[in-house]
Amino acid sequence: MSSHVDEQIQARIARVEAARSAHRQQRAELDEAREHGLKARHTAKLRRWQQDENPE
Repeated sequence: MSSHVDEQIQARIARVEAARSAHRQQRAELDEAREHGLKARHTAKLRRWQQDENPE
C-alpha cells in the first residue's frame, strides 16, 4: 500500500515527464521547420545566382 505522499510524488514525476516529452516534441517540430526553411532559403539563393549569371 502506498502512502498519500508517495502518490503525490508519482503524480509529480508523471507531470514532469509529460512536460519533458511535450518539450522534446515541440523542439523536434521547430527543428524540422527550421531545416525546411534553410533548404528553401538555399534554393532561392541558388536561383537568384543563376538569374544573375544568365539574365534573359
